[in-house]
Amino acid sequence: MQKLISKLDLDKYIAIYKNFLSREKPIFMEGDANLHFRFIKELQNYDLNPPSHVDNVDKELTHLSKQGVLHVKQIWEFIKIIRYFLYLKQKKIEGVVGDWITNVNMPPLILEIESWFDENGDLKEEIDVRFTDISASLKIIKEKINSHLRALLNSSKLQEFLVDTQVHFLNGQETFLLRGGFNSAIKGSIIGRSGNGYFYVSPHSLESYKKQESDLIDKKEELIYEYAKKISGEFGKQLLFLKFINKEFDKFDNYLARVLFAKRFDTEFILPSKDSDIILKDFSHPALNDPKPISVNFKKNILLITGVNAGGKTMFLKSLLSAAFLAKYLLPMKINAAHSHIGNFKNIKAIIEDPQNVKDDISTFAGRMVEFSKLFTIKNALVGVDEIELGTDADEAANLFCAILENLIKKEIKIIITTHHKRLASMLALSEHVELLAALYDEKAQKPLYGFLEGTIGKSYAFETALRYGIAQNIVEKARTLYGEDKEKLNELIQKNIDLELQNRTKLKEFEQKEQLLLKLTNSLKEQKEEQKEEFAKIKRDFEGKYMEAISLAKVAAREKSSENIHKLLNQANKIKEAIVIPKIENTEDIKVGDRVKYGELKGVVLNIKKELVSVEAEGVIMRLPKNSLKKISSKQPTSAKKGNGIFLQRPSSASMTLDLHGLRSDEAIEKTDKFLSDALVVGFDEVQIYHGVGTGKLAFAIKNFLKTHPSVKEFFDASANNGGAGATIVRL
Repeated sequence: MQKLISKLDLDKYIAIYKNFLSREKPIFMEGDANLHFRFIKELQNYDLNPPSHVDNVDKELTHLSKQGVLHVKQIWEFIKIIRYFLYLKQKKIEGVVGDWITNVNMPPLILEIESWFDENGDLKEEIDVRFTDISASLKIIKEKINSHLRALLNSSKLQEFLVDTQVHFLNGQETFLLRGGFNSAIKGSIIGRSGNGYFYVSPHSLESYKKQESDLIDKKEELIYEYAKKISGEFGKQLLFLKFINKEFDKFDNYLARVLFAKRFDTEFILPSKDSDIILKDFSHPALNDPKPISVNFKKNILLITGVNAGGKTMFLKSLLSAAFLAKYLLPMKINAAHSHIGNFKNIKAIIEDPQNVKDDISTFAGRMVEFSKLFTIKNALVGVDEIELGTDADEAANLFCAILENLIKKEIKIIITTHHKRLASMLALSEHVELLAALYDEKAQKPLYGFLEGTIGKSYAFETALRYGIAQNIVEKARTLYGEDKEKLNELIQKNIDLELQNRTKLKEFEQKEQLLLKLTNSLKEQKEEQKEEFAKIKRDFEGKYMEAISLAKVAAREKSSENIHKLLNQANKIKEAIVIPKIENTEDIKVGDRVKYGELKGVVLNIKKELVSVEAEGVIMRLPKNSLKKISSKQPTSAKKGNGIFLQRPSSASMTLDLHGLRSDEAIEKTDKFLSDALVVGFDEVQIYHGVGTGKLAFAIKNFLKTHPSVKEFFDASANNGGAGATIVRL
């Protein structure tokens, strides 16, 4: 695995991640990936302290299984694990994580032993009176030693030999720094010498005190061993629990390290799916500084990447493999997770570097064949091959690799290939199993764009690249001549194909935008029609109700034989019936060509008027509407209106470059942020600031997730330390 990590340039990224672990462990997690993913996603909702560093205790567990005695420092490693679980139990964690923590039941004896230790990992004195007695005696001895040393320092006989008046600790002993000839003033042992030639001397008169101190320390060590033996015996009885909690600690450490790493670097997780599709949206390889995010839809068996030299083909290949690798091991990455999809691969292989090795006496091509032969022994794999034809004749390689790839496809192997050779590219391009991707080049600027175009073969631009990196013009021109006119025309044809494809995609995007506008307009008109229909039906029902009521009254009068009332009531009913007329929108305003008008919620400009029908352009669509259905609005063009595709944007009455979200719920904050950004875009701000605070991190997390999906946000990042730091986000539009 480490070799693959190095090939994909993930060494530094994985090393940084491992710093978030409390102890060294493999990045692979055993068990159900779906359950692991659920744990990780739930833990992102909580702000938990990471565990302190804990040593690996596998050897200690084996020692306990053989009735061995652990040192108190080894016991302390278990206590740290137990205390972290006690800390987790105090937190109000819900869901599957909360259930898991609740089910970790601590045996009473384990809890009692945990209480015997202080914060530094030492046994507390109060657990045994003997510890208290020894500590008191050591304190008395220390005071006697200090008193004796002060007396010696103040003695007149020693004054002329003292270099300074300090007590120096050297090799665990109290010493004075003295000049030569001190033997006449004090009896002692030389422990060492200073750089200036002075002597560190330990007085012999301290020996009796030091002997008493040493005896007390020995007694304390014996007492500590007695407790270590006692605890080891109890740990032996709880061996199954200790193995269980040690394993669960590693599992939780894996989860929390991933969560803390993701929050620190604003990255996201993707759970691998059961298929083999790879759909990436805005993925950034972690090894690149200020990378250009890549997006790709790779659903077929082979992805063939061609095009300009130094255009990023190799890094694109590494990015695809890296995304699959990080998803496989549930490691966070820079990506738009909501719009990405990564399949699950049992094996990930990278055939990237030149395998030639003098020691093994193997050629480049032979080395490549060794690596390809290994692929026939595996299944369900993602393989990346950089410069597939490396090391042999291009024509022979084209035919050979076509046959190899055809067989590998049958073994459920998905392959990403980069190549410069047009013969191999043209042969593979004819296959229904192959997707094409071309690295783009800016002809005018004479440099790669580090972007990619789907569905076409790219030109290598070898001559242009040579000029760019300093090869003389006359040498390059001679190379063009040798290359041949026919081949150069082929290159031009390839470039024209790329240009045409880019133009077609631009037009398609414009058509799709128009289609969306038409759909929006159609839905708006349908809603208005339904609302008017319902309104008119209600008015009609009201009139009909009044009419039927009048008829009923007339019938009652008829039964009472009151002719005067009958005629009166029938006349009232007929008047009501005559009044049942579908109301029309009357507009007394004089509408002229060029006026801005409103039809329901839609606003537009009058283009033409023919009698009672008016042609109106609204949101890029021209409609013919009844004149009396329109309402004239202000003819003054808004100062901040943007005209393009017929869309008018009303300038907000007030706008600010800052937004304060403190105290809001995530849904309220997102709604306010959406309106804030819309107003900022209309006004013309290109940079704004959002204050959300640090707190638990939930609000900041929600806002940043929203900003990732906003189509008008170019980038965002934490504010400077003096402008809010992590509690504020700068957004560039």
